[in-house]
Amino acid sequence: MEDWRDHTEALTLKGQISLPYRWWVGKTGSRFLTTLREKKTILGNKCPQCATVYIPPRKNCGRCFTPITEMIQLSDEGVVTSFTIVRFQFELHPTSPPFAYALIKLDGADVSFLHIIKDDLTSLRNFARVKAVFAQNRVGSIWDIECFRLI
Repeated sequence: MEDWRDHTEALTLKGQISLPYRWWVGKTGSRFLTTLREKKTILGNKCPQCATVYIPPRKNCGRCFTPITEMIQLSDEGVVTSFTIVRFQFELHPTSPPFAYALIKLDGADVSFLHIIKDDLTSLRNFARVKAVFAQNRVGSIWDIECFRLI
């Protein structure tokens, strides 16, 4: 049987699409960001079914799909579970290099979340202990945690 792809010209369109957007973070996300802004406190939430602790908090458990309503305070310290060091400037980076994007598992949480580390990056290793540094001017964003530093 003849393959139709042998007789079809592959057409492409070269271009870049800019897609800025905003969305409502919902009741759970609003409480997380408001508490971060007003109290410099990091909230997570705990699934009542499987006891998984999430950061940032979410409405439903990603493992067992149970609705989650219990919010808990998490430590502002944790461990690096993975990282990559950024040494080049790019307009979409949140800060000037050098810095590291890192997955950070806060004490008391079962999952890691992505943030940045600004520090002496030569000492950065997996399982290194880190502590949150809060921004002076907080606005209700994940960037109210300015960065993490090695401890």
